Amino acid sequence: MLKYKRVLLKLSGEALAGEGHFGIDPETLESFCRAIKETADLGAEIGIVVGGGNFWRGRDAAGMERTRADHIGMLATVMNGLAVAEGLEKLGTDVRVMTAIPMQNVAEPYIRNRATRHLEKGRIIILSGGTGNPYFSTDSAAALRAAEIGAEVVLKATMVDGVYDKDPHKYDDAVRYNTVTFTKVLADNLNVIDSTAASMCRDNNIPVLVFDLQSDPQNLVRVVQGEDIGTLIKED
Repeated sequence: MLKYKRVLLKLSGEALAGEGHFGIDPETLESFCRAIKETADLGAEIGIVVGGGNFWRGRDAAGMERTRADHIGMLATVMNGLAVAEGLEKLGTDVRVMTAIPMQNVAEPYIRNRATRHLEKGRIIILSGGTGNPYFSTDSAAALRAAEIGAEVVLKATMVDGVYDKDPHKYDDAVRYNTVTFTKVLADNLNVIDSTAASMCRDNNIPVLVFDLQSDPQNLVRVVQGEDIGTLIKED
């Protein structure tokens, strides 16, 4: 029994790098794809937004004009999207890569109605290229696409097991929330999702579930089935 039927999975690019911290680690990619396929086989309709931080981040662009730097980042998300598609296809999964920036020889252009039709036909869709505009993060792209395709939840896969009141890597007494509101996330600057994405999800009543995928990819399967994993961000 699924708790969530249609989901938007937000994968970080850094997670795909595994222990290497750059590029794509084949074993990590395969483990993620197996969990995604298993989730789809249970009947979940899955859209995926992948970041590009394993290849490029804005902070790497010292002195570069912001728009151009962001365009490079968008292309990095396309590379990651194609890699995830390849991993899923090797497992026999029907998948489509769609891009916000037209590049018809590489992937389909993102069209909302076409994306939802793919989901209805049981295909996984990978939504690359961010929003197609500079100054927006892939968190914002995930929130936007979730609203457009009617996702019931944004599943934000991270390398920590939820949302904490402070950085658990720096503070031993950090406390993890089981649930927390978008308002508190914004007011306390908890840094789990950017403010634009948090506001968009709050305004459109789309909860965000933050969970750890890195240490156990099977957490994705458990989350969709409703197990109590990670932190759920929603308004009261």
